[in-house]
Amino acid sequence: MSTATAILTEAITTSKPPADTANLVQFRIWRGNKEAGAFVEYTVNVTEGMVLLDCIHRIQAEQASDLACRWNCKAGKCGSCSAEINGKPSLMCMTRMDTLPPDKVVTVEPMRSFPLIRDLVTDVSWNFRVKKTIKPFKPRKPDNADGSWTMYQQDIDRVQEFRKCIECFLCQDVCHVIRDHHKEDEFIGPRFLMYTAALEMHPLDTENRVGDLKNRDGIGYCNITKCCTKVCPEHIGITDNAIIPMKERVVDEFYDPITRLFRIFKGKK
Repeated sequence: MSTATAILTEAITTSKPPADTANLVQFRIWRGNKEAGAFVEYTVNVTEGMVLLDCIHRIQAEQASDLACRWNCKAGKCGSCSAEINGKPSLMCMTRMDTLPPDKVVTVEPMRSFPLIRDLVTDVSWNFRVKKTIKPFKPRKPDNADGSWTMYQQDIDRVQEFRKCIECFLCQDVCHVIRDHHKEDEFIGPRFLMYTAALEMHPLDTENRVGDLKNRDGIGYCNITKCCTKVCPEHIGITDNAIIPMKERVVDEFYDPITRLFRIFKGKK
């Protein structure tokens, strides 16, 4: 018997509903690993105030102790418990049970855009490798004799929104360029387009990453459907405030006819 078959056999045989029949909710949870897997049904007694992660913990405690699930803070700040709930990429700890249809089965599965490790846990290490390829922050020399800088408040405020990112990678998961077209080798995804925007827009930064956005990072693949913005638990305007401004910079530098003339005279490609 293979490891995957053993996991599923144990999961199905231990999936027993609780004795209490009040407020019962039916769950379909993906069980298995990269070799094989299937949905297994569990019944959970849901009480007032519970979030979906509470239900997963109750299943682990009462019915399936081997159910793999990644989580840490249970406060919507660590980004660990990302999953797909009824088909929508979401944080399990921020999905309140009273917001889900009470008379329908709740389906929970791992993020589809990343390699499966086991059950609800996926391998998101590709994202960390991508981040290392982006040119780091490069501040200009201090403006003042005491080593400080002078900045406009509006320039500071513009990048603060991007700092709210918790790297849950839900935006990466929902992006069709990665999810459906598997362009990981050519496209860095909305999370890192936003990360690049945070650096590019920083009032002290002097590095130029616009060429990388065009030639290496695949910003042209994004067709601004705003699906990344819709799933962001921090409500960051990823598309409007980060990706579109970066697209505009690429257009200004590489496709504006006047700028192209200057580039020709300067001997740049």
